[in-house]
Amino acid sequence: MELSFSLIIPVFNRPDEIRELLESLVYQTYDKSYEIVIIEDGSITTSETVIDDYKETLNITYLFKDNTGPGHSRNFGMEHAKGNYFIILDSDCVIPVNYLKEIAVSLNKKYVDCFGGPDSAHESFSNIQKAINYAMTSIFTTGGIRGNNKTIDKFQPRSFNMGISKKAFEDSGGFGNIHPGEDPDLSMRLWKKGYDTKLISEAFVYHKRRISFNKFFIQVKKFGMVRPILNAWHPGSSRIYYWFPSFFCIGLIISLLLLFVGSGIYLWPIILYTAYFSFIFLDALTKNKNLMVAFLAIIAVLIQFLGYGYGFLKSVILVNFTKSKPQELFPELFFKQI
Repeated sequence: MELSFSLIIPVFNRPDEIRELLESLVYQTYDKSYEIVIIEDGSITTSETVIDDYKETLNITYLFKDNTGPGHSRNFGMEHAKGNYFIILDSDCVIPVNYLKEIAVSLNKKYVDCFGGPDSAHESFSNIQKAINYAMTSIFTTGGIRGNNKTIDKFQPRSFNMGISKKAFEDSGGFGNIHPGEDPDLSMRLWKKGYDTKLISEAFVYHKRRISFNKFFIQVKKFGMVRPILNAWHPGSSRIYYWFPSFFCIGLIISLLLLFVGSGIYLWPIILYTAYFSFIFLDALTKNKNLMVAFLAIIAVLIQFLGYGYGFLKSVILVNFTKSKPQELFPELFFKQI
């Protein structure tokens, strides 16, 4: 099958982000034509002026719709796209010049109907963005669980950087209305239908993650809340390592309480935690070569564990020990469909 790419990009009140993304696409080394589908998800501040600046340079289809969230917006874009393979990107991504070429090479070598790519921190990112990127991608945090590691079970693509064939989209119905969590939900439904997924490690993007530490906590807490819902929807998908952040947080609290008990053996737990965070500091320093980023990485990792661990434990209790539906328990995780 000859690949025909359509890039699917929902946007909500972020014209500056779209400008950066489109500017990065101008310089793609991919030598075949491709379509860019931008879906304005009920934005008040639209990207229309930005789109006009690139219409002569790039093949852009620009769509408007009411605000229904990223999952439905991606489905809307794919329904109107002309290609036979859809590449889904977040609006806060910047694309390396060889991105599309790497995808084409990998799919021509070993075709799958759904793939995902990793993310990286661009040198222009702020120190907080780089620290959060470290927390979200490192194999020494929940990054390995989240899908940046080939060795953990099947690879679950993330919707900031993933691809899906038109056939698989039509067969599966695309994304559901849960957010976050719409991407692993889609992956598991595709697996049940016999489709394969894979990681294309060379197809990375620079993901800006437009977030402060406060917004980061809210985000990872939602990640934790979503996982038990997905486990209930997809029996057999639960894994013991999903509990790790919760165990980590409980252990940290116990370790701090033991400091008031005495010395000797009671100090070992906090010593182990100190050793772990020291290792995180050194690893982040090695990767970023920036002392401030390394220090902020400790804070980012701590926030990541606390947010995810709390959200996961709360959701496990409510999902499994109440009679309410997830939509009633966590309405903030679900968009209403139109």
